[in-house]
Amino acid sequence: MIDNVCKFLAESYSTDFASWLLGKPITLTKIEQSELTVEPIRADSVIFLESDEIILHIEFQTEPNKNIPFRMTDYRLRLYRKYPERKVHQVVIYLSPSRSHLVHETTFDLGELIHNFHVIRLWEQPTEIFQQYQGLLPFAALTQTSAPEETLRQVARQIANITDKQLQSNVAASTAIISGIALSKEIIQRLLRSDIMKESVIYQEILHEGLAEGEARGLAKGEAKGKAEATNQIALNMLRSNIAVDVVAQLTGLTTKQVQKLQKLSNKKPQKPKK
Repeated sequence: MIDNVCKFLAESYSTDFASWLLGKPITLTKIEQSELTVEPIRADSVIFLESDEIILHIEFQTEPNKNIPFRMTDYRLRLYRKYPERKVHQVVIYLSPSRSHLVHETTFDLGELIHNFHVIRLWEQPTEIFQQYQGLLPFAALTQTSAPEETLRQVARQIANITDKQLQSNVAASTAIISGIALSKEIIQRLLRSDIMKESVIYQEILHEGLAEGEARGLAKGEAKGKAEATNQIALNMLRSNIAVDVVAQLTGLTTKQVQKLQKLSNKKPQKPKK
């Protein structure tokens, strides 16, 4: 879900991302991976945005990945094949703090072929930058702050002052999900107003995915059991995305006790098999 939220933010608030990553508020539009002619590399967090003068290639990563240098090089060559005259700015954005050397790699070196790209470690970025742009607010708690809870409290105040209700809802829901990397569900649910998130595109996606997954699982169990399976799956998806119990109950029709029971289930860690 975090990959989907990051892509949604980059697509929906591309001018804010351009201001941060390119230094100027360029309006960008999305390029589909299928337009790069060859078989897409499996990477759900990749997004391509373009203007008349530049292509911005962003890849979000929650964990270090040794394949990143090759992937960035491969995509750069594909972009050159399709847009030989266009400038390309490539950046990998690491979301979770890591001591791995992989999060510092900015070069693919094959001897006769060397390619450089940019890397941003979000935990080293000044928090103030992300409080200047509404599209970047969801990332603020992951930045260079010594008090992520207080940062999220400040972000919650900014979200409360957004007058566009759809924008407010989308930013709030995105903030709730992404902040889960750094903060507990309890803190997030306490600081962010769950009632303003209900109309967000993010929540609708959770509902859609949960419905599809639940119906697939319950297909062989009969219509009634299948619907129950779908409802439970939607509720689980919401809980895993830091949505408050009372909101989950309202949206799914389940009782608070039923949602709390599912919450306990979602919090259980699988036991390691005995040797």
